[in-house]
Parts: sequence; structure tokens; C-alpha cells
Amino acid sequence: MKWIWMIVLVLAIPLMVILIIGLLLPRKHTVQRSTSLHQSPDTVWGLISGPPSWRTSVQKYEELPPHDGHRMWRETDKSGQTITFEAIESAPPWRLVTRIADPKLPFGGTWTYEIAPTADGCTLTITEDGVVYNPVFRFVSRYIMGHAATVNMYLKAVHAKLG
Repeated sequence: MKWIWMIVLVLAIPLMVILIIGLLLPRKHTVQRSTSLHQSPDTVWGLISGPPSWRTSVQKYEELPPHDGHRMWRETDKSGQTITFEAIESAPPWRLVTRIADPKLPFGGTWTYEIAPTADGCTLTITEDGVVYNPVFRFVSRYIMGHAATVNMYLKAVHAKLG
């Protein structure tokens, strides 16, 4: 019986530390990344504002009925996680703001896409204003995955598609 309690204690202590650290971390974070592209703003706009069939991480995409006049859609990734999105601001081909429209998830927030013309194409800047509600997921997001992981993966997919 003593061994069982020792095993439980050995497993519980790291989990308690993760929980405490997660509770001490701020719920909100901001990440911004930019990349230069040798494409026109219109081309980049068409890519980021249309169906994400070019993103290998998206297994399924569904357009949903508009909400308050805003475009809505749902994406399912390869692990089966489904996220509903809403385009809350759209100014083609310069600015798009999307938000996670699913209050049941342990995270949420907005992505702001800004496209600026350059001499040989454009610059795409993505700003994530995120919030992580669950303290354990907050710890994982900050110290294991990194807050910028999803933005970095997205920009990598943009480069893979547009070169």
C-alpha cells in the first residue's frame, strides 16, 4: 500500500506544479508574426479569405449560415478537433479579422491579418490576440507548444502554397 501512495504522490506533485503555474500565467496573450511574399495583395487575400483546402492540417471545411451579417465557417483538423470561426471584420484586400466563435473550447481569441504592399509583392502580418481559459492548457500553450505555434504553422502553409 505504501508503494501505491508513493506513486500517487510522485504523479500528483508535477500535476499540482503545472496547475499552480498555469493559474499564475495570464489568460490573455498577443503574438505577431510577419512574412514577405512575392505575390500581390489580391492573391494573398484570395488565399486567406477563401476555403482552407490549401492547408494540410485542415481535414474538413464547412461554410455556415452568416451570423449578424458575418461569414461563419467550421474547420476540422486531422485529429478531429472542430473549431467554428467568424469573420468579424473584412476590408479586402488589406485586413481580415477572425475570431473563434465556440465558447465551449478551452481557448479563444482573434486573428488579425494585415496585408501591406511592397515593391515586389506584399507583407502578411498575423496578430493573434488569444485567451486560454484552462490553466493546464495555459501551461502547455506557454511552455510546451508556444503561443506562436499555430501562427507559425499557418505562415509555413502560406509559403508552401504561394512559394
